[in-house]
Amino acid sequence: MSQKIAVLILHGAGTPEEDFADKLISLIRKGFRKKLSNKQIDSELVFEPVYWNAIFAPEQVTLWDQLRESHKLDFGRLRRFVLEFLADAVAYQPTRIKDQNYDRIHALVAKSIQRLREKAGQHAPLCVISHSLGTIIASNYFYDLQNNKKNIGPETSWCTSNNPMEQCQTLTLFYTMGSPMAMWSLRYIDFGSPISVPAPQVKEYYPKLRGEWLNFYDKDDILAFPLKGINDAYAKAVTKDVEVNAGGLLTSWNPLSHLKYDTDREVIQPIVDGLVRTWKAIN
Repeated sequence: MSQKIAVLILHGAGTPEEDFADKLISLIRKGFRKKLSNKQIDSELVFEPVYWNAIFAPEQVTLWDQLRESHKLDFGRLRRFVLEFLADAVAYQPTRIKDQNYDRIHALVAKSIQRLREKAGQHAPLCVISHSLGTIIASNYFYDLQNNKKNIGPETSWCTSNNPMEQCQTLTLFYTMGSPMAMWSLRYIDFGSPISVPAPQVKEYYPKLRGEWLNFYDKDDILAFPLKGINDAYAKAVTKDVEVNAGGLLTSWNPLSHLKYDTDREVIQPIVDGLVRTWKAIN
């Protein structure tokens, strides 16, 4: 019996549809199947999208409607995205108050990883694909598990079992798209420390497995930055900053490129390559 790969997907800021990951999953499956020349290979990838914006969406819709009704505003689509991005970022920040959003969102991530473990097995290599603010959520979640467990909230802790995948020991592939992580680094002295990819314990289960952290950014995306230049720690942790030209005729040359990474071939192909290489290494 072959070993499956678990794939966790976190969307970015804004208010996406609940099926936000469907196109991305379809493109990855198609590429994976083509690379391995096997129509039956789809079952080797187990996907779990994390629709974390469900926590914030109702309040954001209400706020946007109230602001739009009170005044006529230019650049409606772009303005709404900026509002939602900032609102998400502010609401997500950890606080000393119980039932904080930081814990609530991380609990959703924990439940999703638990479902992946049930479907793929507790030793399955974990691939994380994240976009925009989702890259911050993923980074914080795994950093807490790797380096700062006292920061894990009670709800997240309750949803996290003591097995290799749920303890972040099988984290192998990390893909960040349109990440504002460079801005978040300003919160920390010397710009902080990144997560370890692959997790150090991966070698215990798969000695020959090679992980990677690819950070995709478009130079026209004003929210996305290369990460290797943050400090020496990020230079070592991030495998490569990959510049892409995300989007089409109307979006590839402007800030709206931020919304187009998940269907861009320059992004999809390296992810597929990483999954194929990982599957071959463990099977």
